[in-house]
Order: sequence, then C-alpha cells, then structure tokens
Amino acid sequence: MDRSRLTVFFEDPFWAGLAERWAEGRYEAAKVTFGGEPSGPELYQWVLREWDHLKFCPAAAEAMPEERRINPKRAQRAIHKEVRPQGMGTKAQETLKRQHEQAQAERTARRRRARAEEAERSFQQRQARKKERRRGH
Repeated sequence: MDRSRLTVFFEDPFWAGLAERWAEGRYEAAKVTFGGEPSGPELYQWVLREWDHLKFCPAAAEAMPEERRINPKRAQRAIHKEVRPQGMGTKAQETLKRQHEQAQAERTARRRRARAEEAERSFQQRQARKKERRRGH
C-alpha cells in the first residue's frame, strides 16, 4: 500500500513543506520552500502540479508507520485548536490591550511616586516638629 503525506510548517523566515511517501516498503522524503503562507486551495493546486516533479531523497528501508484510527471528532478538535489564534484576535484588540497595560503601568508609577512624596513630606513635618520642640526650651 502506497501512502504520501505533506506537512507544512513555518521555518523562519519562510513557510516550508515536508513531503513524505512510503512505497514498496521504502520511505522517501523531500523538502519544499513555499515563501509566504500557502492557503488550502494553493496547496491543493501545488500538489496537483508539482508532486510528480519532486526530488525525493534516496530510499531508506523503513517500515511503513502503523495506521492508527483516530476518532474524527477528536482529530477535528485538534485541528481547530492548532488553527485557532492564540491570545487576542484582531490587531485593534491587541493595540487596545497594549494601550490599557501601558496606562496601568503609568498609574502604578504615578501612585508609587505620590506615596514616596507623601512619606517624605510627613517625615520632614515630623523632623520640623522635633526641632521646634527642642528649640522651645
């Protein structure tokens, strides 16, 4: 039974693909660089056009991996989890979040300065009272 697989991944600074095939008890692999992130239809067209022209590395005698049945719902959840963006969704939301964090840091710094100034002022008042009491004799 012949089997093939194309795995697309980001390899800084380009998107790349790893083409693998198992045929007649041999394992062969080829690497492809795409450049920008390819979409699903672009990948499909690329496979139809270019798969036969790939230069696979010399065959290695390796057994075909076992076909493991995965529950379709579980596979779909895993795919959705990988595709789902992490963190905030849009650039506007990210910008607002960053702005909020910056304002919060400024407020914290302002409060800290005010607290330190108040402590210094009260210390100076105490020192002045002490001095006044001493002078009063």
